[in-house]
Amino acid sequence: MTAYVSAFDLFSLGLGPSSSHTVGPMRAAAAFARRVRDEGVLDSVTRVHCILFGSLGSTGRGHGTPSAVVAGLSGLAPETAEPNLVRGAWERLDDNPTVLLAGEHAVFFARDDVEFQPRTRLPGHANALQFTARDEHDSVVLEETYFSIGGGFILRDGDSADRTSHEWPLPFDDAATLMRICEERQLTIAEVAALNELSVHSEEELTERLDLIWSTMRECVRAGLDGSGELPGGLHVQRRAAALRANLDAVRNPDHDTTTEWLHAFALAVNEENAAGGRVVTAPTNGAAGIVPAVAMYALRFTPGVTETDIRTYLLTATAIGSLFKANASISGAEAGCQGEIGPACAMAAAGLCAVLGGTPRQIENAAEIAMEHHLGLTCDPIGGLVQVPCIERNAIASTTAVSAARLALHGDGTHLVSLDAVIETMRQTGLDMNTKYKETSEGGLAVNVIEC
Repeated sequence: MTAYVSAFDLFSLGLGPSSSHTVGPMRAAAAFARRVRDEGVLDSVTRVHCILFGSLGSTGRGHGTPSAVVAGLSGLAPETAEPNLVRGAWERLDDNPTVLLAGEHAVFFARDDVEFQPRTRLPGHANALQFTARDEHDSVVLEETYFSIGGGFILRDGDSADRTSHEWPLPFDDAATLMRICEERQLTIAEVAALNELSVHSEEELTERLDLIWSTMRECVRAGLDGSGELPGGLHVQRRAAALRANLDAVRNPDHDTTTEWLHAFALAVNEENAAGGRVVTAPTNGAAGIVPAVAMYALRFTPGVTETDIRTYLLTATAIGSLFKANASISGAEAGCQGEIGPACAMAAAGLCAVLGGTPRQIENAAEIAMEHHLGLTCDPIGGLVQVPCIERNAIASTTAVSAARLALHGDGTHLVSLDAVIETMRQTGLDMNTKYKETSEGGLAVNVIEC
């Protein structure tokens, strides 16, 4: 077993506003629909019911979970679905309470067939969904429970939650082992990740798919910088990235350093697109999706010598670091609070930037540790259950932290007191100790101390 997660699983194409509350439930619903079909009972199903437990029940409405469930039951996938087909799908059931199950068989499905049970948390994970398919006699045809475990990853109840069983050529369970591999084989962290990926992908496919991830991230930044108006959900939050870009474009004083403001603009752009339900890349989650692309844009625009080719090194380095968080702690806000989303994303971006700036493996590990250390204890308390306040700004600020962490690490030789493994374990323990109301329930913190207007 190994901690390594493929870049194409950790960085997956999806839809906003949430990887755990939108992408994961959509995949779970689609998986249930496929099981109904594959079990040969599709034609006998006349109705489907879905229960959202725990965090999904608490903030599912604001995160678009019911519409994601409808889309998934219909056979749509977050990687390819048109955002407009998913957005509002649950509300449109008022006019036609029907779902084309697995894209093939029409069944009755009304809005109240999505049931919210926020006070019930199943032992498998805080994000749980239960699907029940019934026949014309109201008998249960098939019932399954799924967990949305963060970053768009799902787990069916009863399946193993063990780490990937794929035999990667360079397996590692922790950062210490990763450092030893790099030193013994004289490899960079990106090269370790690349050799693992090349065990399942050709070199051409690896390059093409990494470039697709980056082009999707870059397009998301562009779309966000062009976007304007009010974000959906009722908080009346106005988009700011486009106005910030216009202000920065108007700066004519060459002595006025605007690099940090541009970094903020890039991050705001991505997370405003995410909040609007647009196409984003989990990095490693949707709620923290702005940090990795923002820092990459910063490196390309403001760092001499960095090219588009270097972004592959950036993404592969970030993949190796992100894998450690997923395997040894959590990338789920409902499980660990926002420290489990913003923290890993910041560490991944810091590591990637340190790599493209010429950092050694130990300097890169140090950069990731610095970035994560200063997000320990961060709560997930979205106002109104929406991935807007404070989520969008958190990405902008964490992008700055990532750049600072990378540059600080480059001034040392990689020797430091707190290891990345220690800070990941600390994050895991902190998540276990954190009160549930601070774990993506909107029952504590800013969510209860700021009046929704």
